Amino acid sequence: MNTALKNIDKSLLKEISKRRTFAIISHPDAGKTTLTEKLLLFGGAIQQAGAVKSRKIEKAATSDFLSIEQERGISVSSSVMKFNYRGYEINLLDTPGHKDFSEDTYRVLTAVDCAIMIIDSAKGVEPQTQKLMEVCRMRNTPIITFINKLDREGLEPLEIFNDIEDKLQIECVPLTWPLGMGKRFKGVYNLEKKELGLFSPGYTPKDGGGILITDLSDARLDELIGKSQADQLREDVDLIDGASEPFDLRLYLNGTQTPVFFGSAINNFGVKEMLDSFVKIAPQPGIRPTATRDVDPHEEDFSGFTFKIQANMDPEHRDRIAFFRICSGKFTKGMKVRHHRIGKDIKIANATIFMAQERNNVEEAYPGDIIGIHNHGTIKIGDTFTTKEPLKFLGIPNFAPEHFRRVVLKDPLKAKALQKGLLQLSEEGTIQVFRPLIGNMHIIGAVGVLQFDVTMARLKAEYSVNAVYETIDLAIARWVTCEDEKMLREFTKRNESGLAIDSEDRLIFLTTSEYQLGFTLEKWPQIKFHKTREHNL
Repeated sequence: MNTALKNIDKSLLKEISKRRTFAIISHPDAGKTTLTEKLLLFGGAIQQAGAVKSRKIEKAATSDFLSIEQERGISVSSSVMKFNYRGYEINLLDTPGHKDFSEDTYRVLTAVDCAIMIIDSAKGVEPQTQKLMEVCRMRNTPIITFINKLDREGLEPLEIFNDIEDKLQIECVPLTWPLGMGKRFKGVYNLEKKELGLFSPGYTPKDGGGILITDLSDARLDELIGKSQADQLREDVDLIDGASEPFDLRLYLNGTQTPVFFGSAINNFGVKEMLDSFVKIAPQPGIRPTATRDVDPHEEDFSGFTFKIQANMDPEHRDRIAFFRICSGKFTKGMKVRHHRIGKDIKIANATIFMAQERNNVEEAYPGDIIGIHNHGTIKIGDTFTTKEPLKFLGIPNFAPEHFRRVVLKDPLKAKALQKGLLQLSEEGTIQVFRPLIGNMHIIGAVGVLQFDVTMARLKAEYSVNAVYETIDLAIARWVTCEDEKMLREFTKRNESGLAIDSEDRLIFLTTSEYQLGFTLEKWPQIKFHKTREHNL
Protein backbone atom coordinates (compact mmCIF):
# COMPACT_ATOMS: atom_id res chain seq x y z
CA MET A 1 0.00 0.00 0.00
CA ASN A 2 1.47 3.38 -0.99
CA THR A 3 2.28 6.22 1.40
CA ALA A 4 -0.88 8.14 0.52
CA LEU A 5 -2.97 5.27 1.87
CA LYS A 6 -1.24 4.82 5.25
CA ASN A 7 -3.78 6.85 7.19
CA ILE A 8 -6.74 5.25 5.52
CA ASP A 9 -10.23 5.69 6.96
CA LYS A 10 -11.11 2.36 8.64
CA SER A 11 -14.80 2.85 7.93
CA LEU A 12 -13.96 3.14 4.21
CA LEU A 13 -11.92 -0.07 4.44
CA LYS A 14 -14.86 -1.86 6.02
CA GLU A 15 -17.36 -0.66 3.43
CA ILE A 16 -15.12 -1.62 0.49
CA SER A 17 -14.55 -5.10 1.93
CA LYS A 18 -18.33 -5.67 1.94
CA ARG A 19 -18.84 -4.78 -1.74
CA ARG A 20 -19.31 -7.38 -4.46
CA THR A 21 -20.01 -6.08 -7.98
CA PHE A 22 -20.62 -8.59 -10.75
CA ALA A 23 -22.35 -9.28 -14.06
CA ILE A 24 -24.21 -12.36 -15.24
CA ILE A 25 -23.20 -13.54 -18.72
CA SER A 26 -24.61 -16.30 -20.90
CA HIS A 27 -25.87 -17.33 -24.31
CA PRO A 28 -29.56 -16.44 -24.91
CA ASP A 29 -32.03 -18.78 -23.19
CA ALA A 30 -29.47 -20.29 -20.82
CA GLY A 31 -31.50 -18.91 -17.90
CA LYS A 32 -29.74 -15.63 -17.13
CA THR A 33 -32.80 -13.54 -16.32
CA THR A 34 -34.26 -16.41 -14.27
CA LEU A 35 -31.06 -16.74 -12.22
CA THR A 36 -31.01 -12.96 -11.71
CA GLU A 37 -34.51 -13.10 -10.28
CA LYS A 38 -33.63 -16.00 -7.98
CA LEU A 39 -30.53 -14.24 -6.63
CA LEU A 40 -32.76 -11.27 -5.77
CA LEU A 41 -35.25 -13.66 -4.17
CA PHE A 42 -32.57 -15.30 -2.00
CA GLY A 43 -31.20 -11.86 -1.15
CA GLY A 44 -34.63 -10.78 0.07
CA ALA A 45 -34.81 -7.97 -2.50
CA ILE A 46 -38.07 -9.33 -3.98
CA GLN A 47 -40.79 -11.58 -2.63
CA GLN A 48 -41.89 -13.17 -5.91
CA ALA A 49 -39.80 -13.91 -8.98
CA GLY A 50 -41.22 -12.99 -12.37
CA ALA A 51 -40.46 -15.19 -15.36
CA VAL A 52 -39.85 -13.80 -18.84
CA LYS A 53 -42.02 -15.74 -21.25
CA SER A 54 -42.13 -15.14 -24.98
CA ARG A 55 -45.00 -12.74 -25.75
CA LYS A 56 -46.90 -13.77 -22.63
CA ILE A 57 -45.93 -12.20 -19.36
CA GLU A 58 -47.66 -13.26 -16.15
CA LYS A 59 -45.42 -10.92 -14.18
CA ALA A 60 -42.74 -8.98 -16.05
CA ALA A 61 -39.26 -9.91 -14.88
CA THR A 62 -37.88 -7.36 -12.45
CA SER A 63 -34.84 -6.65 -14.61
CA ASP A 64 -36.75 -6.16 -17.89
CA PHE A 65 -38.30 -2.68 -17.84
CA LEU A 66 -38.45 -1.84 -21.55
CA SER A 67 -41.75 -2.68 -23.24
CA ILE A 68 -40.04 -4.42 -26.16
CA GLU A 69 -38.31 -6.76 -23.70
CA GLN A 70 -41.63 -7.70 -22.16
CA GLU A 71 -43.23 -8.23 -25.59
CA ARG A 72 -40.43 -10.38 -27.05
CA GLY A 73 -39.40 -12.16 -23.86
CA ILE A 74 -35.73 -11.16 -24.16
CA SER A 75 -33.41 -8.81 -22.32
CA VAL A 76 -32.06 -6.06 -24.58
CA SER A 77 -30.73 -3.59 -22.04
CA SER A 78 -28.48 -4.04 -19.04
CA SER A 79 -30.09 -3.47 -15.66
CA VAL A 80 -28.54 -2.72 -12.28
CA MET A 81 -29.83 -4.20 -9.04
CA LYS A 82 -28.54 -3.83 -5.51
CA PHE A 83 -29.28 -6.13 -2.58
CA ASN A 84 -27.80 -7.27 0.71
CA TYR A 85 -26.87 -10.87 1.49
CA ARG A 86 -25.29 -12.07 4.74
CA GLY A 87 -23.87 -8.60 5.43
CA TYR A 88 -22.45 -8.08 1.93
CA GLU A 89 -23.59 -5.23 -0.32
CA ILE A 90 -24.10 -6.81 -3.74
CA ASN A 91 -24.34 -4.90 -7.02
CA LEU A 92 -25.72 -7.19 -9.72
CA LEU A 93 -25.55 -6.07 -13.34
CA ASP A 94 -27.88 -8.10 -15.53
CA THR A 95 -26.80 -7.98 -19.18
CA PRO A 96 -28.49 -8.70 -22.51
CA GLY A 97 -27.94 -12.29 -23.59
CA HIS A 98 -28.86 -11.70 -27.23
CA LYS A 99 -25.81 -11.30 -29.50
CA ASP A 100 -27.31 -8.24 -31.17
CA PHE A 101 -26.88 -6.33 -27.90
CA SER A 102 -23.39 -7.50 -27.06
CA GLU A 103 -21.91 -3.99 -27.14
CA ASP A 104 -23.95 -3.02 -24.07
CA THR A 105 -22.70 -6.17 -22.34
CA TYR A 106 -19.06 -5.42 -23.21
CA ARG A 107 -19.34 -1.98 -21.59
CA VAL A 108 -21.00 -3.40 -18.49
CA LEU A 109 -18.10 -5.82 -18.07
CA THR A 110 -15.78 -2.81 -17.65
CA ALA A 111 -17.71 -1.82 -14.52
CA VAL A 112 -17.65 -5.15 -12.63
CA ASP A 113 -15.06 -7.03 -10.58
CA CYS A 114 -16.18 -10.56 -11.51
CA ALA A 115 -18.85 -12.45 -13.44
CA ILE A 116 -21.17 -15.45 -13.14
CA MET A 117 -21.31 -17.49 -16.34
CA ILE A 118 -24.39 -19.63 -16.96
CA ILE A 119 -24.15 -22.78 -19.07
CA ASP A 120 -27.22 -24.68 -20.26
CA SER A 121 -26.60 -28.29 -19.17
CA ALA A 122 -28.13 -29.63 -22.39
CA LYS A 123 -26.19 -27.38 -24.78
CA GLY A 124 -22.81 -26.81 -23.17
CA VAL A 125 -20.73 -23.83 -24.31
CA GLU A 126 -22.51 -21.76 -26.97
CA PRO A 127 -21.13 -19.08 -29.34
CA GLN A 128 -22.19 -15.96 -27.44
CA THR A 129 -20.66 -17.36 -24.24
CA GLN A 130 -17.36 -17.78 -26.07
CA LYS A 131 -17.43 -14.14 -27.24
CA LEU A 132 -18.20 -12.86 -23.76
CA MET A 133 -15.42 -14.96 -22.28
CA GLU A 134 -12.98 -13.35 -24.72
CA VAL A 135 -13.87 -9.95 -23.23
CA CYS A 136 -13.54 -11.29 -19.68
CA ARG A 137 -10.15 -12.79 -20.53
CA MET A 138 -8.90 -9.41 -21.81
CA ARG A 139 -9.48 -8.06 -18.31
CA ASN A 140 -8.62 -11.30 -16.41
CA THR A 141 -12.12 -11.14 -14.91
CA PRO A 142 -12.74 -13.88 -12.30
CA ILE A 143 -15.53 -16.24 -13.43
CA ILE A 144 -17.91 -18.41 -11.40
CA THR A 145 -19.78 -21.00 -13.50
CA PHE A 146 -23.37 -22.11 -12.89
CA ILE A 147 -24.52 -25.19 -14.85
CA ASN A 148 -28.25 -24.61 -15.19
CA LYS A 149 -31.39 -26.62 -16.06
CA LEU A 150 -30.48 -29.85 -14.22
CA ASP A 151 -34.22 -30.48 -13.98
CA ARG A 152 -34.00 -31.38 -17.69
CA GLU A 153 -32.04 -34.10 -19.49
CA GLY A 154 -28.61 -32.86 -20.57
CA LEU A 155 -24.92 -33.61 -20.92
CA GLU A 156 -23.04 -35.50 -18.23
CA PRO A 157 -21.11 -33.18 -15.87
CA LEU A 158 -17.70 -34.36 -17.06
CA GLU A 159 -18.75 -33.77 -20.69
CA ILE A 160 -19.65 -30.19 -19.80
CA PHE A 161 -16.31 -29.73 -18.01
CA ASN A 162 -14.43 -30.95 -21.09
CA ASP A 163 -16.46 -28.60 -23.29
CA ILE A 164 -15.75 -25.59 -21.06
CA GLU A 165 -12.04 -26.34 -20.74
CA ASP A 166 -11.66 -27.00 -24.48
CA LYS A 167 -13.63 -24.00 -25.80
CA LEU A 168 -13.00 -21.42 -23.08
CA GLN A 169 -9.51 -22.44 -21.98
CA ILE A 170 -10.30 -22.22 -18.29
CA GLU A 171 -9.87 -24.95 -15.68
CA CYS A 172 -13.07 -26.24 -14.02
CA VAL A 173 -13.20 -27.12 -10.32
CA PRO A 174 -16.57 -28.39 -9.03
CA LEU A 175 -17.74 -27.01 -5.69
CA THR A 176 -21.12 -28.75 -5.94
CA TRP A 177 -22.12 -31.94 -7.78
CA PRO A 178 -25.52 -32.97 -9.18
CA LEU A 179 -27.36 -36.12 -8.21
CA GLY A 180 -28.92 -37.20 -11.52
CA MET A 181 -30.67 -34.96 -14.07
CA GLY A 182 -34.10 -34.51 -15.60
CA LYS A 183 -36.68 -36.74 -13.93
CA ARG A 184 -33.84 -38.43 -12.01
CA PHE A 185 -32.57 -35.12 -10.57
CA LYS A 186 -32.58 -35.59 -6.80
CA GLY A 187 -30.38 -32.79 -5.48
CA VAL A 188 -26.99 -31.09 -5.26
CA TYR A 189 -24.07 -32.26 -3.12
CA ASN A 190 -21.95 -29.49 -1.59
CA LEU A 191 -18.37 -30.74 -1.93
CA GLU A 192 -17.02 -28.14 0.49
CA LYS A 193 -19.54 -28.62 3.31
CA LYS A 194 -20.07 -32.31 2.48
CA GLU A 195 -23.83 -31.87 2.56
CA LEU A 196 -26.55 -33.11 0.21
CA GLY A 197 -29.72 -31.06 -0.20
CA LEU A 198 -32.50 -33.16 -1.69
CA PHE A 199 -34.45 -31.56 -4.50
CA SER A 200 -37.92 -30.16 -3.93
CA PRO A 201 -39.25 -28.28 -7.00
CA GLY A 202 -39.83 -24.56 -6.43
CA TYR A 203 -38.69 -24.41 -2.82
CA THR A 204 -38.06 -20.90 -1.48
CA PRO A 205 -35.34 -19.61 0.89
CA LYS A 206 -37.79 -19.93 3.79
CA ASP A 207 -38.10 -23.67 3.18
CA GLY A 208 -34.46 -24.29 4.01
CA GLY A 209 -34.00 -26.72 1.12
CA GLY A 210 -35.84 -29.75 2.46
CA ILE A 211 -34.03 -32.88 3.72
CA LEU A 212 -30.29 -32.46 4.30
CA ILE A 213 -27.92 -35.45 4.31
CA THR A 214 -24.55 -34.77 5.97
CA ASP A 215 -23.02 -38.25 5.58
CA LEU A 216 -23.08 -40.12 2.25
CA SER A 217 -22.74 -43.43 4.11
CA ASP A 218 -26.05 -42.69 5.89
CA ALA A 219 -28.49 -45.55 5.14
CA ARG A 220 -31.30 -42.97 4.81
CA LEU A 221 -29.76 -41.89 1.50
CA ASP A 222 -30.42 -45.34 -0.02
CA GLU A 223 -33.99 -45.27 1.29
CA LEU A 224 -34.70 -41.76 -0.01
CA ILE A 225 -33.25 -42.00 -3.53
CA GLY A 226 -32.58 -45.68 -4.11
CA LYS A 227 -29.35 -47.65 -3.71
CA SER A 228 -28.31 -47.32 -7.37
CA GLN A 229 -28.33 -43.52 -7.42
CA ALA A 230 -26.85 -43.32 -3.92
CA ASP A 231 -23.93 -45.55 -4.93
CA GLN A 232 -23.41 -43.52 -8.12
CA LEU A 233 -23.12 -40.31 -6.06
CA ARG A 234 -20.65 -41.94 -3.66
CA GLU A 235 -18.59 -43.12 -6.63
CA ASP A 236 -18.67 -39.65 -8.28
CA VAL A 237 -17.59 -37.90 -5.07
CA ASP A 238 -14.72 -40.37 -4.55
CA LEU A 239 -13.61 -39.77 -8.14
CA ILE A 240 -13.71 -35.97 -7.71
CA ASP A 241 -11.78 -36.16 -4.42
CA GLY A 242 -9.06 -38.24 -6.07
CA ALA A 243 -8.82 -36.71 -9.54
CA SER A 244 -10.02 -33.10 -9.45
CA GLU A 245 -7.66 -30.21 -8.84
CA PRO A 246 -8.44 -28.34 -5.61
CA PHE A 247 -10.01 -24.91 -5.77
CA ASP A 248 -7.24 -22.28 -5.79
CA LEU A 249 -8.39 -18.75 -4.91
CA ARG A 250 -5.36 -17.20 -6.62
CA LEU A 251 -6.03 -19.00 -9.92
CA TYR A 252 -9.71 -18.05 -9.75
CA LEU A 253 -8.91 -14.38 -9.13
CA ASN A 254 -6.56 -14.20 -12.11
CA GLY A 255 -9.18 -15.76 -14.39
CA THR A 256 -7.54 -19.13 -15.14
CA GLN A 257 -9.73 -21.35 -12.92
CA THR A 258 -13.50 -21.33 -12.49
CA PRO A 259 -15.41 -22.83 -9.55
CA VAL A 260 -18.45 -24.71 -10.88
CA PHE A 261 -21.93 -25.06 -9.35
CA PHE A 262 -24.89 -27.11 -10.56
CA GLY A 263 -28.59 -26.42 -10.17
CA SER A 264 -31.97 -25.48 -11.56
CA ALA A 265 -32.54 -21.72 -11.37
CA ILE A 266 -36.21 -21.96 -12.31
CA ASN A 267 -36.74 -24.26 -9.31
CA ASN A 268 -34.43 -22.19 -7.03
CA PHE A 269 -32.19 -25.23 -6.56
CA GLY A 270 -28.41 -24.95 -6.24
CA VAL A 271 -28.65 -21.14 -6.23
CA LYS A 272 -28.10 -20.69 -2.49
CA GLU A 273 -24.99 -22.88 -2.50
CA MET A 274 -23.50 -20.72 -5.24
CA LEU A 275 -24.50 -17.45 -3.57
CA ASP A 276 -23.00 -18.56 -0.24
CA SER A 277 -19.67 -19.26 -1.94
CA PHE A 278 -19.87 -16.18 -4.15
CA VAL A 279 -19.85 -13.67 -1.28
CA LYS A 280 -16.79 -15.41 0.20
CA ILE A 281 -14.64 -15.76 -2.91
CA ALA A 282 -15.74 -12.92 -5.21
CA PRO A 283 -13.19 -10.08 -5.15
CA GLN A 284 -13.89 -6.80 -3.45
CA PRO A 285 -13.40 -3.64 -5.59
CA GLY A 286 -9.83 -3.46 -6.88
CA ILE A 287 -7.36 -1.17 -8.59
CA ARG A 288 -8.52 0.48 -11.82
CA PRO A 289 -6.26 1.71 -14.66
CA THR A 290 -6.45 5.25 -16.04
CA ALA A 291 -4.55 6.97 -18.85
CA THR A 292 -2.08 8.40 -16.31
CA ARG A 293 -1.94 5.98 -13.35
CA ASP A 294 -3.71 3.18 -11.45
CA VAL A 295 -6.41 4.21 -8.96
CA ASP A 296 -6.70 2.36 -5.63
CA PRO A 297 -10.28 2.11 -4.24
CA HIS A 298 -8.98 3.02 -0.76
CA GLU A 299 -7.83 6.46 -1.86
CA GLU A 300 -9.59 9.28 -0.02
CA ASP A 301 -10.29 11.29 -3.18
CA PHE A 302 -13.50 10.36 -4.97
CA SER A 303 -13.44 9.07 -8.56
CA GLY A 304 -15.68 7.14 -10.92
CA PHE A 305 -16.82 6.76 -14.54
CA THR A 306 -19.98 6.41 -16.60
CA PHE A 307 -20.37 3.10 -18.42
CA LYS A 308 -24.01 3.32 -19.51
CA ILE A 309 -26.72 5.86 -20.33
CA GLN A 310 -30.38 4.86 -20.20
CA ALA A 311 -33.09 7.18 -21.50
CA ASN A 312 -36.70 7.09 -20.38
CA MET A 313 -36.47 4.52 -17.59
CA ASP A 314 -39.46 6.47 -16.28
CA PRO A 315 -41.50 7.31 -19.42
CA GLU A 316 -43.65 9.80 -17.50
CA HIS A 317 -40.64 12.01 -16.79
CA ARG A 318 -38.64 11.47 -20.01
CA ASP A 319 -35.52 11.16 -17.93
CA ARG A 320 -31.98 10.08 -18.76
CA ILE A 321 -29.88 8.28 -16.18
CA ALA A 322 -26.11 7.90 -16.31
CA PHE A 323 -24.96 4.64 -14.67
CA PHE A 324 -21.84 5.43 -12.71
CA ARG A 325 -19.24 3.07 -11.19
CA ILE A 326 -17.51 4.45 -8.09
CA CYS A 327 -13.78 3.61 -8.20
CA SER A 328 -12.34 5.36 -5.13
CA GLY A 329 -13.31 7.43 -2.10
CA LYS A 330 -16.77 7.97 -0.68
CA PHE A 331 -19.80 9.50 -2.36
CA THR A 332 -22.07 11.69 -0.24
CA LYS A 333 -25.31 13.31 -1.34
CA GLY A 334 -24.84 16.84 -2.63
CA MET A 335 -21.08 16.56 -3.13
CA LYS A 336 -19.36 18.56 -5.88
CA VAL A 337 -17.26 16.72 -8.45
CA ARG A 338 -15.35 17.73 -11.56
CA HIS A 339 -16.79 16.57 -14.87
CA HIS A 340 -13.48 16.49 -16.71
CA ARG A 341 -14.60 16.16 -20.34
CA ILE A 342 -16.55 19.42 -20.20
CA GLY A 343 -14.27 21.02 -17.59
CA LYS A 344 -17.01 21.95 -15.12
CA ASP A 345 -17.83 21.28 -11.48
CA ILE A 346 -21.26 19.74 -10.90
CA LYS A 347 -23.26 19.03 -7.76
CA ILE A 348 -24.74 15.53 -7.48
CA ALA A 349 -27.85 16.21 -5.42
CA ASN A 350 -30.19 13.36 -6.35
CA ALA A 351 -28.17 10.24 -7.08
CA THR A 352 -30.10 6.97 -7.03
CA ILE A 353 -29.51 3.30 -6.42
CA PHE A 354 -31.46 0.73 -8.41
CA MET A 355 -33.63 -2.29 -7.91
CA ALA A 356 -34.18 -2.64 -11.65
CA GLN A 357 -36.89 -0.08 -12.47
CA GLU A 358 -37.38 0.95 -8.84
CA ARG A 359 -35.08 3.65 -7.50
CA ASN A 360 -34.16 5.06 -4.14
CA ASN A 361 -32.22 8.21 -3.31
CA VAL A 362 -28.74 7.43 -2.03
CA GLU A 363 -27.14 9.34 0.84
CA GLU A 364 -23.72 7.72 0.52
CA ALA A 365 -21.99 5.11 -1.63
CA TYR A 366 -18.58 3.45 -1.86
CA PRO A 367 -16.18 1.90 -4.39
CA GLY A 368 -17.91 -0.90 -6.27
CA ASP A 369 -21.34 0.68 -5.94
CA ILE A 370 -23.30 1.66 -9.03
CA ILE A 371 -25.27 4.89 -8.71
CA GLY A 372 -27.48 6.75 -11.15
CA ILE A 373 -26.98 10.40 -11.97
CA HIS A 374 -29.69 12.47 -13.64
CA ASN A 375 -28.39 13.50 -17.03
CA HIS A 376 -29.58 16.47 -19.08
CA GLY A 377 -27.52 15.60 -22.13
CA THR A 378 -24.13 16.61 -20.74
CA ILE A 379 -22.94 13.15 -19.59
CA LYS A 380 -21.65 10.58 -22.06
CA ILE A 381 -20.39 7.00 -21.80
CA GLY A 382 -16.79 7.04 -20.61
CA ASP A 383 -17.00 10.37 -18.76
CA THR A 384 -14.87 10.57 -15.60
CA PHE A 385 -15.77 12.45 -12.42
CA THR A 386 -13.36 13.17 -9.54
CA THR A 387 -13.06 15.56 -6.62
CA LYS A 388 -9.54 16.60 -7.61
CA GLU A 389 -7.21 15.04 -10.13
CA PRO A 390 -8.09 14.87 -13.85
CA LEU A 391 -8.31 11.15 -14.70
CA LYS A 392 -9.49 9.08 -17.65
CA PHE A 393 -10.48 5.48 -16.89
CA LEU A 394 -9.55 3.08 -19.66
CA GLY A 395 -11.13 0.11 -21.37
CA ILE A 396 -14.65 1.36 -22.20
CA PRO A 397 -15.04 0.23 -25.81
CA ASN A 398 -16.98 1.56 -28.77
CA PHE A 399 -17.24 -0.88 -31.70
CA ALA A 400 -17.64 -0.11 -35.39
CA PRO A 401 -21.16 -1.14 -36.45
CA GLU A 402 -21.63 -4.13 -38.73
CA HIS A 403 -25.13 -3.33 -40.04
CA PHE A 404 -26.55 -0.09 -41.47
CA ARG A 405 -29.98 1.34 -42.24
CA ARG A 406 -31.43 4.62 -43.49
CA VAL A 407 -34.16 6.14 -41.31
CA VAL A 408 -37.31 7.31 -43.11
CA LEU A 409 -39.60 9.65 -41.18
CA LYS A 410 -43.33 9.20 -41.83
CA ASP A 411 -44.32 12.66 -40.50
CA PRO A 412 -42.05 15.54 -41.64
CA LEU A 413 -43.28 17.68 -38.72
CA LYS A 414 -41.50 15.28 -36.34
CA ALA A 415 -38.01 16.00 -37.73
CA LYS A 416 -36.77 17.66 -34.52
CA ALA A 417 -38.22 14.88 -32.34
CA LEU A 418 -36.47 12.32 -34.58
CA GLN A 419 -33.13 14.10 -34.21
CA LYS A 420 -33.55 14.28 -30.43
CA GLY A 421 -34.54 10.61 -30.18
CA LEU A 422 -31.67 9.39 -32.34
CA LEU A 423 -29.17 11.53 -30.42
CA GLN A 424 -30.33 10.23 -27.04
CA LEU A 425 -30.42 6.61 -28.18
CA SER A 426 -26.91 6.97 -29.63
CA GLU A 427 -25.74 8.37 -26.27
CA GLU A 428 -26.99 5.14 -24.68
CA GLY A 429 -24.98 3.10 -27.17
CA THR A 430 -28.17 1.44 -28.49
CA ILE A 431 -27.24 2.56 -32.00
CA GLN A 432 -24.73 4.83 -33.70
CA VAL A 433 -25.92 7.77 -35.79
CA PHE A 434 -24.01 9.14 -38.76
CA ARG A 435 -24.47 12.39 -40.68
CA PRO A 436 -22.98 12.04 -44.19
CA LEU A 437 -20.81 14.96 -45.32
CA ILE A 438 -22.94 15.08 -48.46
CA GLY A 439 -26.75 14.94 -48.17
CA ASN A 440 -29.04 15.11 -45.16
CA MET A 441 -30.17 11.53 -44.59
CA HIS A 442 -30.04 9.82 -41.17
CA ILE A 443 -27.89 6.68 -41.23
CA ILE A 444 -27.92 4.42 -38.21
CA GLY A 445 -25.46 1.64 -37.51
CA ALA A 446 -25.58 -1.25 -35.07
CA VAL A 447 -23.62 -4.32 -34.06
CA GLY A 448 -26.80 -6.46 -34.38
CA VAL A 449 -29.87 -6.08 -36.59
CA LEU A 450 -32.38 -6.46 -33.74
CA GLN A 451 -31.18 -3.07 -32.48
CA PHE A 452 -32.97 -1.45 -35.44
CA ASP A 453 -36.33 -2.88 -34.35
CA VAL A 454 -35.67 -1.71 -30.79
CA THR A 455 -34.78 1.77 -32.06
CA MET A 456 -37.97 2.14 -34.12
CA ALA A 457 -40.10 0.82 -31.24
CA ARG A 458 -38.52 3.21 -28.75
CA LEU A 459 -38.75 6.20 -31.12
CA LYS A 460 -42.49 5.59 -31.33
CA ALA A 461 -43.09 4.80 -27.64
CA GLU A 462 -40.79 7.38 -26.08
CA TYR A 463 -40.61 10.23 -28.61
CA SER A 464 -43.91 9.85 -30.53
CA VAL A 465 -41.93 9.49 -33.76
CA ASN A 466 -43.33 7.20 -36.44
CA ALA A 467 -40.37 6.11 -38.55
CA VAL A 468 -39.19 3.06 -40.46
CA TYR A 469 -35.79 1.92 -41.65
CA GLU A 470 -34.64 0.92 -45.12
CA THR A 471 -31.62 -1.07 -46.25
CA ILE A 472 -28.65 0.89 -47.53
CA ASP A 473 -25.64 -0.29 -49.50
CA LEU A 474 -23.11 -0.09 -46.66
CA ALA A 475 -21.27 -2.88 -44.85
CA ILE A 476 -18.12 -1.39 -43.29
CA ALA A 477 -17.41 1.54 -40.94
CA ARG A 478 -14.02 2.71 -39.67
CA TRP A 479 -13.10 5.75 -37.62
CA VAL A 480 -10.46 7.80 -39.40
CA THR A 481 -7.43 9.59 -37.92
CA CYS A 482 -4.15 10.94 -39.24
CA GLU A 483 -1.27 12.72 -37.53
CA ASP A 484 -0.72 14.81 -40.65
CA GLU A 485 -3.60 17.33 -40.69
CA LYS A 486 -2.89 18.34 -44.31
CA MET A 487 -3.09 14.70 -45.39
CA LEU A 488 -6.38 14.25 -43.48
CA ARG A 489 -7.88 17.30 -45.22
CA GLU A 490 -6.81 15.92 -48.60
CA PHE A 491 -8.29 12.48 -47.78
CA THR A 492 -11.55 14.11 -46.67
CA LYS A 493 -11.77 16.19 -49.85
CA ARG A 494 -11.14 13.19 -52.14
CA ASN A 495 -13.49 10.81 -50.27
CA GLU A 496 -16.27 13.18 -49.23
CA SER A 497 -19.06 10.96 -50.61
CA GLY A 498 -17.98 8.07 -48.35
CA LEU A 499 -17.45 10.02 -45.14
CA ALA A 500 -19.77 10.92 -42.26
CA ILE A 501 -19.66 12.45 -38.78
CA ASP A 502 -20.77 10.42 -35.76
CA SER A 503 -22.66 11.79 -32.73
CA GLU A 504 -19.37 12.85 -31.12
CA ASP A 505 -18.27 14.72 -34.28
CA ARG A 506 -15.66 12.12 -35.20
CA LEU A 507 -14.90 11.39 -38.83
CA ILE A 508 -15.90 7.91 -40.00
CA PHE A 509 -15.39 6.15 -43.32
CA LEU A 510 -18.37 4.17 -44.66
CA THR A 511 -18.06 1.73 -47.55
CA THR A 512 -19.72 -1.26 -49.18
CA SER A 513 -17.24 -4.11 -48.69
CA GLU A 514 -13.95 -5.33 -47.26
CA TYR A 515 -12.57 -5.13 -50.81
CA GLN A 516 -13.36 -1.40 -51.04
CA LEU A 517 -11.85 -0.84 -47.58
CA GLY A 518 -8.68 -2.66 -48.63
CA PHE A 519 -8.45 -0.57 -51.79
CA THR A 520 -8.73 2.65 -49.76
CA LEU A 521 -6.19 1.43 -47.19
CA GLU A 522 -3.71 0.75 -49.97
CA LYS A 523 -4.30 4.12 -51.59
CA TRP A 524 -4.01 6.10 -48.33
CA PRO A 525 -1.29 4.37 -46.23
CA GLN A 526 -0.86 7.34 -43.86
CA ILE A 527 -4.53 7.31 -42.83
CA LYS A 528 -5.43 5.12 -39.86
CA PHE A 529 -8.73 3.22 -39.95
CA HIS A 530 -10.02 2.10 -36.52
CA LYS A 531 -12.50 -0.73 -35.88
CA THR A 532 -12.80 0.14 -32.17
CA ARG A 533 -12.11 3.21 -30.08
CA GLU A 534 -12.20 4.27 -26.47
CA HIS A 535 -15.25 6.31 -25.48
CA ASN A 536 -14.45 10.02 -25.19
CA LEU A 537 -10.75 9.62 -25.82
